[in-house]
Amino acid sequence: MLSTTSKKRIFLSSPHMSGNESKYINEAFETNWIAPLGPNVDEFEKEIALKVGVNEAVAVSSGTAAIHLALSLLNIKRGDIVFCSSLTFIASANPIIYQGAEPIFIDSEPDTWNMSPDALERAFLDAKDNGRLPKAVILVNLYGQSAKMDEIIAICDYYNVPIIEDAAESLGSIYKGKASGTFGRFGIYSFNGNKIITTSGGGMLISNDTELLKKARFLATQARDPAPHYQHSEIGFNYRMSNILAGIGRAQLEVLQQRVEERRAIFQRYYQELSRIPGFEFMPELKNTKSNRWLTALTINEKEAGVSVKKLLKTFNQEYIEARPVWKPLHLQPVFKGCRFYSHKENENISEYLFVNGICLPSGSNMTADEQNKIIQCINETMAQK
Repeated sequence: MLSTTSKKRIFLSSPHMSGNESKYINEAFETNWIAPLGPNVDEFEKEIALKVGVNEAVAVSSGTAAIHLALSLLNIKRGDIVFCSSLTFIASANPIIYQGAEPIFIDSEPDTWNMSPDALERAFLDAKDNGRLPKAVILVNLYGQSAKMDEIIAICDYYNVPIIEDAAESLGSIYKGKASGTFGRFGIYSFNGNKIITTSGGGMLISNDTELLKKARFLATQARDPAPHYQHSEIGFNYRMSNILAGIGRAQLEVLQQRVEERRAIFQRYYQELSRIPGFEFMPELKNTKSNRWLTALTINEKEAGVSVKKLLKTFNQEYIEARPVWKPLHLQPVFKGCRFYSHKENENISEYLFVNGICLPSGSNMTADEQNKIIQCINETMAQK
């Protein structure tokens, strides 16, 4: 086994600064734009919108806040239902609960690991029969891979139900020539510290509906009415991004394409070195799409490989390497016990299979070649000991 004399930890996906962040931060300090909002926020919104090809964007405090605003703008309320991808981080679904609505979880499919059009169709048919269609569909693009947007859009358009595209993990990815996050009524990006670009903490709500995004800005700044005094006719939120963090985001956005290529190169190296191992199956990339490969994810068939995900995670931990299981499906989370769930096929549950057999390898764009070599060597030595 590898030597553990070096205690430097290899992280799953740590922040990677471009070196230009201080320029925008210093400008904020020099002009005293320290309070929330300011020129960096305005420019960051314009630059994101231009980058992905939408009319407008609103910078907010987190991707979760952006989803919450989207649900609020769609007037989701108590008694409503919302369909949501099950294989995702809980932040995709929590805002449904904030609004008092009911989440119904939709399984993944094997080609993208994202929302299954088959499961979604069955959920809609049942909803129609019950006379209670969902008010929205929250679709997640997992680990940078776009879902089957054509099929899902066709289903949602047929029932006239808007899509909220949770592209928190897929900024920089492309689906059939169009930027991930731009297919729904609203798109969501996250700039959490582990994302492909970061503002430390933050998010973005995007849309071609400029009137609704004007309302989003209003709600995100405590819904303050235009008056010389503090007056409020609606309940709002304290969700706007600070001018300093937006400055970090502007510098990060400048290197987005570089970060995508770096992460794709990391994936390719893992694939070349490890795909030959029996039982190792890497997350697919759908035809006519380009994933940002935010995280390199794969499944391990224990019977074929002779090694379990659990054993490999334990070995990584001993070697100061951070790796993670694939997301635990939301329909299995204790907090959502009793919520309805639609599987991919009657006897085929893809998200549960991916959770049991999936693993995410360290994929940070600032990871060195030596660090990636150590990870690959660790896997090979573990396989040799089986």
